Order: sequence, then structure tokens, then C-alpha cells
Amino acid sequence: MYATRISLYNLSDEDLMEHLQSGYEAAFSELVTRYQDRIHHFIFRYTKNTQDSEDLVQETFMRVYRCRDSYQRIARFSTWLYTIAGNLVKTHYRKEKRMQLVSINGSNTVDKPEAKWELPDDSFCPDQVVENDMILSHVKEAVNMLSDEFKQIVIMRDIQNLSYEEIMEITGLPMGTVKSRINRARVKLQESLKFYKNS
Repeated sequence: MYATRISLYNLSDEDLMEHLQSGYEAAFSELVTRYQDRIHHFIFRYTKNTQDSEDLVQETFMRVYRCRDSYQRIARFSTWLYTIAGNLVKTHYRKEKRMQLVSINGSNTVDKPEAKWELPDDSFCPDQVVENDMILSHVKEAVNMLSDEFKQIVIMRDIQNLSYEEIMEITGLPMGTVKSRINRARVKLQESLKFYKNS
């Protein structure tokens, strides 16, 4: 049992999917262990509801299991998994009519190299804890105020640390559009955070 666990631990996600497709159930448990916290974090950024997030995480992995034979190794498992989770979140919003879209009247066209999303310095003294908690709260508010097309993509890139290629596969958008939306989202976030950065 221990040797089997170590063997699974050292396998790639894609190898685990092949084992699962061959009927080796333990491979599924290993995939859940690797990704359940990350998927929960990803979904919670949208729902802001613990119970809804837990339900959607469970449904995500149920969908992975049910659709395991449809997975093809030409796509990274993580890309396939996040696509499933993202689609379930969208369906959830449509069903519950809780999609919150903010209209951006936009004259903020960004035609320049990728802008960095510069957040306040992570290092702090004990007497700065409250202030930094307030800043973190403001960052979360700023992300939530983005329209869905910007919010989803900046979460994938700057919070989930997905590659541009993975985001392109998940969203179905061209690379240029992916980069443009990330840049524009970061500019909007920088504007929201300007007061805190300058204070």
C-alpha cells in the first residue's frame, strides 16, 4: 500500500488520468488530493459562499470521474479540470441569477507592454497588521468589482498562476486577447489600489 502511494505520488497528472481510465480508482483519489484545495480557492473567489463552493468542488470532481474517458492527453489535466470548474461556476450563476457584472464604460484602452499588478509589500511590522488586513480587503473588493470577463482571467493568471497557454485553452480566447484582458484588468486594479499604495 505504501509503495503504491509513493508510486502514484510521483506520477504526472496525465499519467494518473490514464490509470483512472484503465480502472485504477486510487489514481482518482490522488488527483482529488492534489487539486481539491486549489479548485475550492478558485471557485470561492466567485461564489463567496463556503457551502456553494464545497458543492461545486464536489460536482467538479464528480464530473471528472464521470467524464474520465473523454479526457485526451493532448490537453494538460489541469487545463481540463479548470475548464470543468469554470463552466460549473458559470452554470451556477445562471441558475441562481447571481451573476454580478459591472459595466465598464471604457475609455481605458491599453496599448502598451504588459502592466504589472503591483500590490502592497507583503513584509510588515506587527503594528501594520490591521492596515494590511484593510488593504487585502480592498484588493478583494477591487477584484470582485471587475466585470466577469476580466475577473475570471486575472484570477487565473495572478492568483491561480496559470500560464497564458492554459488560460487560452480554458477560455477559448486567442493569446492576444488573453494578454490584453489581463493587462486591462491589472490597470483597473491599480487604479482601485492607488490610494493605498500612495498612503
